[in-house]
Amino acid sequence: MEYRRLGKTQRQVSAIGFGAWAIGGSWGEVDDATSLRALHAAADAGVTLFDTADVYGDGHSERLIGQFLGERRGESLFVATKMGRRVPLDLAAYTPEAFREWIDRSRDNLGVERLDLIQLHCLPTDSYYHPEIFAALDDLVTQGAIASYGVSVERVEEALKAIEFPGVASVQIIYNIVRQRPAEHFLAEAARRDVGVLTRVPLASGLLTGKLSKDTVFDESDHRRFNRHGEAFDVGETFAGVDYETGLAVVEELRSLVPAGATMAQMALRWILMAEGVTAAIPGAKTPDQARANAAASDLAPLPPAAMERIARLYEERIKPLVHQRW
Repeated sequence: MEYRRLGKTQRQVSAIGFGAWAIGGSWGEVDDATSLRALHAAADAGVTLFDTADVYGDGHSERLIGQFLGERRGESLFVATKMGRRVPLDLAAYTPEAFREWIDRSRDNLGVERLDLIQLHCLPTDSYYHPEIFAALDDLVTQGAIASYGVSVERVEEALKAIEFPGVASVQIIYNIVRQRPAEHFLAEAARRDVGVLTRVPLASGLLTGKLSKDTVFDESDHRRFNRHGEAFDVGETFAGVDYETGLAVVEELRSLVPAGATMAQMALRWILMAEGVTAAIPGAKTPDQARANAAASDLAPLPPAAMERIARLYEERIKPLVHQRW
């Protein structure tokens, strides 16, 4: 496992993290015992970065991670959680009092005195133009409730605006083979400002595993079924905003590029780690096997130039016209 410094947090974290959205119960049926085994399998494979949110299963994901932390006391693990989506997306709701309430709830869920990292959870674009929001987070750092704070964003423009605030230690943003725009300007600017970058939706909601097909049936509670056109939240969160049929066609063209002995998912994760400015990718996992396979992507050799060039051409020709300027 490779380890990288997460910007201004000054903490070293694994280049492959564990995304805990699914174990909260938001992607179909989950079993808590299996979820805990997946968390332990990830840690055994060298993963130290665990990403969750207070709305993943209304705190269920955080509580599972809290139980896991209790079972691995003494280890240098890093938990990033998020807040801001438990209320309607209204700037009036983002008060210092609300922040303290949400943070205290997450601390209780996780069983910790201080949060390693709290991230504003895809708040409205206008929030990045309100310095008082970030001043409230600075106060929470001073008070010792949180060690660091960052943002999770939908758009590159939001990320660039957010990192103008000196206290922002990290940005979580969608970046993968079918969502490449962050590499144009944002990654370099984040590096210049010493801001850590966590790349979410790295496998485009499973699309880049190569395991999905036109016949795949998704559970009714799975956003890949009910949010394909943005019915519940930003459509860019589902298959990275790429329409399913186009995504499947691109995946077929990627198959020949997968290194011997690796999976398509591992190739897709290794592609992300090739980018300068990326701290870590945070794929989700629901089983120990998935967690171990994700972690192993860090150990792959760098992708050859020919593969990188082919992926760039595929994006330019097939994907860029559909998604590039949207996010």
